[in-house]
Amino acid sequence: MKYRPDSFYKDNGVKTMLGKTVVKIDPDSKSVVLDDNSSLSYDKLLVATGSKPFIPPMEGLETVENRFTFMTLDDAKALDAALTENSRVLIIGAGLIGLKCAEGIFDKVGNLTVIDLADRILPSILDEKGSELMKTFLEEKGIKFRLGVSAKKLEQHKAILTDGSEIPFDVLVMAVGVRPNTELVAEAGGEVDRGISTDENSRTTLPDVYAAGDCAKSRDITTDTDRILALLPNAYMQGLSAGRDMTGVTQPFTTAMPMNAIGFFGYHIITAGSYDGDETVFSDGRSYKKLVVKDNTLKGFIMIGDISRAGIYTKLIREKTPLDSIDFALIAENPQLSAFSADERAKQLGGKK
Repeated sequence: MKYRPDSFYKDNGVKTMLGKTVVKIDPDSKSVVLDDNSSLSYDKLLVATGSKPFIPPMEGLETVENRFTFMTLDDAKALDAALTENSRVLIIGAGLIGLKCAEGIFDKVGNLTVIDLADRILPSILDEKGSELMKTFLEEKGIKFRLGVSAKKLEQHKAILTDGSEIPFDVLVMAVGVRPNTELVAEAGGEVDRGISTDENSRTTLPDVYAAGDCAKSRDITTDTDRILALLPNAYMQGLSAGRDMTGVTQPFTTAMPMNAIGFFGYHIITAGSYDGDETVFSDGRSYKKLVVKDNTLKGFIMIGDISRAGIYTKLIREKTPLDSIDFALIAENPQLSAFSADERAKQLGGKK
């Protein structure tokens, strides 16, 4: 999936070596070894190896001919080619990837069921109330869910679940999650704990080696912990910080936090931050909003349905705005710039510094 034209790298003086794989980093000689045994030297090295689908061990998985993951465009094309209007599809995983897959293929198949070991859908981004609201909406569209269970055994066209029940299928999609590609840095002696450890300039513990994107950890400002935040905006800012630092211009990335903006069949969700704190909830049955406050700052929010002006909440989290400096009661119910001081409004609207 291309974000840029084919000429982008040439136009910007970048030499590309496509179809090559790095198999080893040698930090002592400052070189990398490729899969054809050739090597390249470096002064600065960026590791942006991303992640790969996580396939948990399941008895009989190898017997399923029509099994797919849903991570790349090639995955999607292969899955699409296997579908018919009568296909019975089983998706294992009710997270972001699994449900986006369900939305994408729903009108192409005859029957679609999603199972997950968790007791609710989208457990990584939604609370129980938000999850139930989304689940009800998706069920009304015709998607079936079996939650709190996993596949104990797989046969060619049947899944035997941990509760003893069975689900027949023609096509299986594994969307359990992903795992970061950290092996190159770990084998070179760099610090790895689930993800590659980095500082605010995307430097690893190896000299002159950087890491960015889904393979690397960053500091979550809402929990003050280092963790993987596998999100495009964070990957972009990590890469930018690394690139600048590699050229001698320091631009630390110090505002990382979990964020998700996603929609299913036109019903939208925006979430950000963490949910440990005092909650303020607004709900009318169709839209749902939860704001989480701790230590006089907004730490996180969930918005479903009406997601207008969510950016105001995101800004409050990123800038750690003291809530007693604004009209938070007003902004909680109806996010608007009038809740800010006149001076702050002038900065945001008129460019005042």
